[in-house]
Amino acid sequence: MQTTTTTSSVVAELEGALLRSADTFPYFMLVAFEASGLPRFALLLALWPLLRLLELAGRRGLALRAAAFVATAGVPRAEVEAVSRAVLPKFMADDVDPAAWAAFGSCEGTRVVVTRMPRVMVDRFAREHLGAHAVVGCDLEYSRLRRSTGLLRGASYEDVATRVRALFAGDGCRPALGIGGSKMARSFLTFCELRQPFPAPNETNAPPFRPVIFHDGRLVCRPTPFMSLVILLWLPLGVLVAFVRIAVGLMVPIWTVPYIAPVFGGAVITHGRAPPPAKLGGGSPSGVLFVCTHRTLMDPVVLAAVLGRRVAAVTYSISRLSEVLSPIPTVRLTRDRDADAARMRAELARGGDVAVCPEGTTCREPFLLRFSKLFAELSDSIVPVAMNYRVGLFHPTTARGWKAMDPIFFFMNPRPVYEVTFLNQLPAESTCAAGKSPVDVANYVQRILAATLGFECTTLTRKDKYTVLAGNDGVVNAKPACWQSRVKDVLGFLLH
Repeated sequence: MQTTTTTSSVVAELEGALLRSADTFPYFMLVAFEASGLPRFALLLALWPLLRLLELAGRRGLALRAAAFVATAGVPRAEVEAVSRAVLPKFMADDVDPAAWAAFGSCEGTRVVVTRMPRVMVDRFAREHLGAHAVVGCDLEYSRLRRSTGLLRGASYEDVATRVRALFAGDGCRPALGIGGSKMARSFLTFCELRQPFPAPNETNAPPFRPVIFHDGRLVCRPTPFMSLVILLWLPLGVLVAFVRIAVGLMVPIWTVPYIAPVFGGAVITHGRAPPPAKLGGGSPSGVLFVCTHRTLMDPVVLAAVLGRRVAAVTYSISRLSEVLSPIPTVRLTRDRDADAARMRAELARGGDVAVCPEGTTCREPFLLRFSKLFAELSDSIVPVAMNYRVGLFHPTTARGWKAMDPIFFFMNPRPVYEVTFLNQLPAESTCAAGKSPVDVANYVQRILAATLGFECTTLTRKDKYTVLAGNDGVVNAKPACWQSRVKDVLGFLLH
């Protein structure tokens, strides 16, 4: 049967085409680490020389099957899907080839991504960030207990070519453009009208690439074989260094922390002038309300260390362990607007300084989430504070993991750095005292903090973040955790 060309349709290989690197090993390492923990991560790294030899011997398919088996065998299906949804897209987005994306994204018809990896690992990224309409690849098999068997189905090149042709069979057409260069890509490129032209980005109508704003996982760097070895070798020393840093920080006066941090390999960098302590009297709230960007759990602690005085941290979802270890007082919120406002007003009325993060949750990327307007209704003594941090190996935030581990992972980094920038106190004409609405005040503070950090403002919320990363709305269960949950937390600590 004669076929015609589908206008502006495209079929593109992911590895080595849409992504610069053709190596799938780091993605299986991520699944091994985030879904199972350190033992499986170490085992897969130990097998890398054998996998590499198989690839050099022309047995790339066998190497892929072996990596998939070691990374996923026995892992619950929900865990594989969660890591694929929350962790992998960030690493793939960082490796996108601009020229290939320009050619792929400019096509207005059907866009198909072909991958050597299991589809579950690619589907979220391809659809949400590349705008793909379909993903062609092999599938992981699962047992009746909904655990991965580690086996792949439909991984042959013939299966890939057959599926690509089937996508266009209904229209009797074939894609206008094919992008790819591997042996697998050649199995479907013969079906395409044009093959692998990469027009310059400014010569196409490609839409802007959709950035990854929310992502999870503990690893900062792509776990290539070399970086994976570095992580494994650093971990024992990193744990020791973290506990030394935390112990010293709890024993010394908090105002000394910025001065002794360089001795232990860290740094606290301060910009701007911190406001002086408030003076009691007058009958009106006299404490200072510090409105901070929310980067990690330790934002208020670092703020208190820089100020050298007591600052109460407004908290919602931190663990009890973090509360116990916190060197500053905490004000636990309930999500009851009136009750929470009363608690913060009471603290301010006593002359105490209060640190609040109106985003409601952390964000790793250079974006600020929507600011809650509640802080604008509490006080007219508002000081915006731009908080930011830099780490090299481990992220100190998590949406799916055990939050009590956040400070430990921060201090496990070889050189953790915090940066605190004090802005001027809001003038009276920019507060609710001058008739401004709380929403206008919150949006204004968000804009000036974003400009200070070079970030972008968004209207995204805590609920959006947890919907993407954890599949829930981010509401913390107030009931105490059962013993099974505690055991799971301890095991997570030991394995990670």
